Amino acid sequence: MKEKKRSKLIEKQPFKGKSVVVCGASEGIGKGIAKLFVELGASVGIIARRVDVLEEAKKDIETVKSEDSQFVEAIACDATDMDKLKPLLDGFVNDHGVPDYLINVVGFAMPDYIENHTLADFKNHMDVNYYGQLVPTLILLSHFMKEKSGHVVFVSSVAGYIGLIGYTAYTPTKAALIGLAEALKNELSPYKIKISLIFPPDVDTPQFERENKVKPKECAIMSERAGLLQPEDIAEALIEGIMKKKVYITPGEAGFYWWAKRHLTGLVLNIVEKDLKKARKKMGKDYKY
Repeated sequence: MKEKKRSKLIEKQPFKGKSVVVCGASEGIGKGIAKLFVELGASVGIIARRVDVLEEAKKDIETVKSEDSQFVEAIACDATDMDKLKPLLDGFVNDHGVPDYLINVVGFAMPDYIENHTLADFKNHMDVNYYGQLVPTLILLSHFMKEKSGHVVFVSSVAGYIGLIGYTAYTPTKAALIGLAEALKNELSPYKIKISLIFPPDVDTPQFERENKVKPKECAIMSERAGLLQPEDIAEALIEGIMKKKVYITPGEAGFYWWAKRHLTGLVLNIVEKDLKKARKKMGKDYKY
């Protein structure tokens, strides 16, 4: 989003009076999304596990408030824990009313070669990436259905529709979110509840830094093709997508990859395989096999 366009949008305050719950908002993409919503006039409830990081995020987000009536409420909880999160989100609804938006950003990746992954690794990825976005949705869904309103956003990934070496535990979880979102969109249409999916490519976040320390070298070389976006880029794409009522939101090159995978599947798979061969050739003596 160009600076001039962003400034005009902030001036218009399109989300004034709206409330947003952002799960996974202590850093990176989630924090960027929550902060932009507040800049555009909304109030937010931010959810994350780590109390200290969450409180720091709250302080930073509060700096962009334009009115005293806006609130930034920090809710420290594991988004996968239904028993603990439900009373906290129900309390948020009691205090502030049913939120207009639920943005599910919870997720992580710990890439590695398949032979190094255990079944526990696969379960952990599914627990965080899938159930961490499903649980808040299930909790707020009854409120949305009662009000016949609301907008739920799931954060998938380009990896959700293009699988790469190292991400065998991660990719299925992001693909599962696509199926969940599309099924919910159909079932909830009579309730006027909107559903969106955003597919970020690689983004410069603390999580991405953690991934880079452990990912297979081939994967790091292959990922150079897609470039690197900033959390603000994803937040702006999400806001634009919501305002345009898009179901699929594809920042950066994600749109091209989405189109290509659906229409030129064989070609995309061949390109990915060739990229792997090139990466291994580039590795030379460091090639693992």
